[in-house]
Amino acid sequence: MNKTIKTALSLLCSAAAVVSFGGCGGSASSGSGTTELKFQTWNLKNEKFTGYFQNLIKQFEKENKGVHIKWVDQPADNYEDKLSSDAAANSLPDVIDMGPEPAYTLASAGALLNIAKEDPKAKDRYLDAAWQAATFKGPHVEEGTYGLPWYLNTGPTFYNKALLDECGLDSSKVPKTQDELFADAQIFGPKCGGKYALTTGLPSIQDFGMYGVPLMNKDHTKFTFNDPKGVAFVQHYVDMYKAEAFTDEMLNTSSSVGSKSFNSGSQAFLNGSLYSIEDIKKNAPNVYEHMGITSMVANTHPNMMLEMITVNANTKHKDMALKLAKFVTNSKNQLTFDKKANVFPSSKGTIDDPFFNPSGDDMNAVGMRMVAKQVREGRIWGPPQFTVVGNRFREQIVLALQGKVTPKQALDNIVEYANGRLK
Repeated sequence: MNKTIKTALSLLCSAAAVVSFGGCGGSASSGSGTTELKFQTWNLKNEKFTGYFQNLIKQFEKENKGVHIKWVDQPADNYEDKLSSDAAANSLPDVIDMGPEPAYTLASAGALLNIAKEDPKAKDRYLDAAWQAATFKGPHVEEGTYGLPWYLNTGPTFYNKALLDECGLDSSKVPKTQDELFADAQIFGPKCGGKYALTTGLPSIQDFGMYGVPLMNKDHTKFTFNDPKGVAFVQHYVDMYKAEAFTDEMLNTSSSVGSKSFNSGSQAFLNGSLYSIEDIKKNAPNVYEHMGITSMVANTHPNMMLEMITVNANTKHKDMALKLAKFVTNSKNQLTFDKKANVFPSSKGTIDDPFFNPSGDDMNAVGMRMVAKQVREGRIWGPPQFTVVGNRFREQIVLALQGKVTPKQALDNIVEYANGRLK
């Protein structure tokens, strides 16, 4: 399911490559008077989801006589490239599934419909955090909302009780905040440094947001995470590295590598998803035996990822395309899809459904209730503009941890580069 969750997207085309996106696009009416809309999803035509979308389309066509939906599903590989080439060729589908990052690039080129302008009341149907994440502003985009929130994903934090107890920590008092985790690192490192890792080694931009670092200015024209709070945040990671709370190997880690490390019993904390429970139970039973679960560790609001349904700005059937986008993302259809996909709704009130609030004390039920609470309280922290940073972010953070630059120099270098790219 990693491909279908689509937790982070990055459109590979540059703004310069897409400034010519315009023209007609979309689908036309057939000679028989039938209105045809092209609806594109990402890696969802399979045994698990095909029936859902077939029924969804059938119902929409039934409610809208004379409308025919052509469902196209693109594979996960090179999906962003496909969006880019379709937009450049003025052949984007009428209604498209994508994340905020590629949506921002397409919106800045005028290729996506500003839904806030077309339907100002639409925001009342969605969680504020989700709506704000679909709302873009910046140096190259008209401020507006360029997609309807579809589904959210977030997850709890897992921990290895036996490993924590072995390394001088109290597994009954796990950290709730990032500051508490940093304090634990100073106990864990001297006791078990070099043998085990407390957590994965590098922060993400979302981690900065959860710590309370201001990521961008009010107008979203500049990155600002090189302020004193951002510097202090990176310094905490420097201190953890010096205390050997994670290893050099962790400097090149990814979420998949972090999962393997946790499953092997050599990492104490893992930010996972509800899928992780059954995976660890099946593939790492010795770890599962000693595993605990807690809410995402954050100083502020927990992080979420968002998937959206967008509308081609140049569709020939704007009203019907927008109607389809609202149909796909209404509460009833979100709930049906979310139950099938094990993701979470972005429409207001839907997270209160009993499905997301099960009774019971087993780990799956406890985890589901935790995640439901996170959806109510969470934020989508990663700015879609952050894709301009590329590998520079990771490279500079690694240099800071290795003592080759100061945390302030690292963040100044990243921000200077990122702001230059924004321009």
